[in-house]
Amino acid sequence: ISPRKAMPTGRQVFVGLSGGVDSAVSAALLIKRGFDVTGVFIKVWQPDFLPCSWRDERRDAMKVAIALDIPFLFFDFEQEYKGGVVDKMIAEYRVGRTPNPDVLCNKEVKFGAFWKKARELGADLIATGHYVQILRESTKVKPLCCQLSEGKDKEKDQSYFLWTLTQNDLSHILFPIGHLEKSEVRKLARKYNLPVSEKKDSQGICFIGDVSMDEFLSHFISTKSGDVLDTRGEIIGTHRGAPLYTIGERHGFEITEKQPDDGAFYILSKDMETNTLTVSNKEPEIISLSPTKITVKNINWLTEATPPLICRARIRYRGEKLPVVIKLGHAVSKRIIVEFREPVRGLSLGQSIVFYDGDVCLGGGVMNKIIK
Repeated sequence: ISPRKAMPTGRQVFVGLSGGVDSAVSAALLIKRGFDVTGVFIKVWQPDFLPCSWRDERRDAMKVAIALDIPFLFFDFEQEYKGGVVDKMIAEYRVGRTPNPDVLCNKEVKFGAFWKKARELGADLIATGHYVQILRESTKVKPLCCQLSEGKDKEKDQSYFLWTLTQNDLSHILFPIGHLEKSEVRKLARKYNLPVSEKKDSQGICFIGDVSMDEFLSHFISTKSGDVLDTRGEIIGTHRGAPLYTIGERHGFEITEKQPDDGAFYILSKDMETNTLTVSNKEPEIISLSPTKITVKNINWLTEATPPLICRARIRYRGEKLPVVIKLGHAVSKRIIVEFREPVRGLSLGQSIVFYDGDVCLGGGVMNKIIK
């Protein structure tokens, strides 16, 4: 299927201009393709204990709009972001789970509130600078079928964060740089004389900034130090609070009962009631205690995939695609069971699991429970 086949006919596109190079080049490419482009900067909530950065980003976005000679709008989605992303994220961490804020942000803000507001103002389509591709096909049976595919640049591919999109979403979204490598995007930014052509890529939590997750959470979740245990239940160290840690981590806690030749200790599990972490530095032990079967909730299929199904899955951004078998779980809750071919190290409940057939994203869900 050609990415350019059966393109949407509407010409009025609202492009999310973040102030970075990817969204700037996306807007420039749409103009070159003859779309009527409007740039939009989206303001979201930022914690008051961090330096305010959105005004700087908005200024850069405005400079891009001026350089491209396009209208510029400002959407304030502070409440939507705080309620739909931050509050949900904190609630998950409180109960010991590890959510994906970027997944929530895409669903609630970038392709939720943004599209709703853009449509009210007359937009036919919205576009962002994500590194993914939409493959479109029209047939006599189906007027329009869309597939979400990985971006050409595998190091930048963001399909993992977009599994919550639906066929309806894909029908009015454009990803103009998905077929490009990052180096090509930089070259185009220079070619079009965009003012952000040399700007560095943003880092950190989605829209919040360059701050570690445990530092961010410490402002919202009360924690206290606790014990680090080995697999026999013996105390071998201390940590700063169980909610701040993720399964598979090997930093941030102290091992006091450590031998000089001991290798790195990895978190195998955490107990929120006792505020303890269980760790190990023995590879056979780590593998034997790693899960091979889990339940997954909040399932969203981007295709007509129906379990039982054999495919591959990612359990983290940029993670290896692991072979899995997907089976139907509880019919009422619409949950599924995912079986891995081998034990999976560092599997953290609350994180997204995303399914693939080659480069095509089939859908995904949230890892819910480990099946012993």
